[in-house]
Amino acid sequence: MLCVGLTTVDVSQLVAEFPLPGQKVQSLGVDLAPGGPAANAARAVAALGHRAVLLTSLGGELGGFARERLRPVEVRSVGAGGPALSMVVVRERDGERTVVSRNAAGFDGAAGDGSVDAEVHAEVGAAVGEADVVLVDGHLGPLALAAARLARRRGVPVVLDAGSWKPVLDDLLPLVDVAACAEGFELSEREVHDRGVPLVIRTHGPRPVTWSRGGATGSQPVPVVEVRDTNGAGDVWHGALAVAVARGDETADAVRWANEVAAVRVRNTAWDWVEELGRWRDRR
Repeated sequence: MLCVGLTTVDVSQLVAEFPLPGQKVQSLGVDLAPGGPAANAARAVAALGHRAVLLTSLGGELGGFARERLRPVEVRSVGAGGPALSMVVVRERDGERTVVSRNAAGFDGAAGDGSVDAEVHAEVGAAVGEADVVLVDGHLGPLALAAARLARRRGVPVVLDAGSWKPVLDDLLPLVDVAACAEGFELSEREVHDRGVPLVIRTHGPRPVTWSRGGATGSQPVPVVEVRDTNGAGDVWHGALAVAVARGDETADAVRWANEVAAVRVRNTAWDWVEELGRWRDRR
């Protein structure tokens, strides 16, 4: 599995209530760990027992920290940009979170025309050549586009984590086999299909996940669990979906599996979700 895109370093603070403007509160706990859509997905893929390769940009001291904490994910870093520092506050009573991050600002692996340079292209080609599925989050746009183009040429399925609109999606969507859209994603299912995507899936928070393909539609309920931390739940869901695509699961089964995996994430915390997901996998 190749996950292409953003890595952050998340400082997660657990609080009883979100602070008001100007207010200071004492946290109930703090954690420092890698985050970001592609990195969280890769961590989930590895915890589920699948080989996980993360193609991202990790420079500087924060990059070294993230690389160490991402094991056993195989990290391949391109460009000189470092991971963004992301500040996460999680409310204890319902797991709701708020996040402030720079995301992909500063990635410098692109050539002057917006494509990746020759060295990066070679790295992308090597990674795609070993992959059974390519998952892209749309961050580090030139990197995502290069990976999707190479995957299309080699017949490797491309799964898109469509959390929000990014300019690269104009070129990226026609290369995507499965677009998994967040509830707030700006395009409708019909508009995503019109861009050339065969299977469109949309999550709706705690409500059933829906999908459409070839005129057929379906939905799958989300497990009801005690929610402790929602941060990164969508990322984990996308990693699980990509594993299901690699196995060749039918859409209903793939979505059911991803829903179950995401439920493990939200009922655990930033401190323990990776280990708990591994234990959950072993019990199945």
